[in-house]
Amino acid sequence: MNPTIIYYEENVLNYLLGKQLYEKYNAIDWVKIENHNNIPELRNNPNSEFARMKQNLIIGIRKTHNYVPNSKSSDFLVPYTSSGCSAMCLYCYLVCNYNKCSYLRLFVNREQMLAKLIKTSNQSVKELTFEIGSNSDLVLENSITNNLEWTIEQFGKNEKGYITLPTKFDMVESLLSLEHKGRTVIRMSINPQDIINKIEFGTSSLINRIKALNSLKDAGYKIGILIAPVILVENWEVLYKELFDILVDTLSQAVKDEVFFEVIFMTYSYVHRMINAEAFPNAIDLYNKDIMTGRGRGKYCYNSNARNQGESFLRFELTRRFPKSKILYIV
Repeated sequence: MNPTIIYYEENVLNYLLGKQLYEKYNAIDWVKIENHNNIPELRNNPNSEFARMKQNLIIGIRKTHNYVPNSKSSDFLVPYTSSGCSAMCLYCYLVCNYNKCSYLRLFVNREQMLAKLIKTSNQSVKELTFEIGSNSDLVLENSITNNLEWTIEQFGKNEKGYITLPTKFDMVESLLSLEHKGRTVIRMSINPQDIINKIEFGTSSLINRIKALNSLKDAGYKIGILIAPVILVENWEVLYKELFDILVDTLSQAVKDEVFFEVIFMTYSYVHRMINAEAFPNAIDLYNKDIMTGRGRGKYCYNSNARNQGESFLRFELTRRFPKSKILYIV
């Protein structure tokens, strides 16, 4: 990422990471702000500025550290070293939380966050798994901060518990030689290349994601695959069949022997529709009134007929190709 402007809370310069980032990006304009959650000049921008704002970098101090219980691939969702993202996926769930201000925010108080992770893990009578990547893509963030490298090695020294994170990026080279001690689970989020091209702007290609997953497994990481989000575009059955065939042909045998799957259908929203219409007027419209229904305030999901058809199809096609692999859930 090559940010155009950096907005920062003044106190970040009292932290080691803040000082390192200031030195790294000292040729860029730094604009002082009071609160990373409220930058009026950005919040008041029109939706058409969404893509341009994704080129901004916001640096602050994370003040909320509440863990949320989770029953899918972890025990807790953990607020960690970043939120938001510089990619521009048309369905991004972070837009539901941050609206057009879903740009990348970095938090410099990583020692405080890691200390709570380790303390919580050590106080538990059982091995806990912490999802540290629910608010951002930590592989992307790592290319700026090296936070993920630092976290993996530091958490590995604890020898209790696991951390897990999803990613849509292939920049994993710096992770391969780390002493992770088997305590990190990295899950690659994938979709058909046609969907990546038309919907997941600014993310890595399918083949590069697969290569990264193979490399991570060779480096001893625990790995998984998210089919996420499943998007029922025109000809979706053909696209996902082709995707699964590519996985069979290009995943290493070591990955096939261990990998588990998570499947998540797309949730869309009124906010997405408004932003996408102005920021990406030529992009595909993901709202389909024929197969979508309301889900809570301003959100849409696939109706029961479309959803059930999709689940049956995906479960059959995955099981046929990967009979030994577990599907953790389909939601």
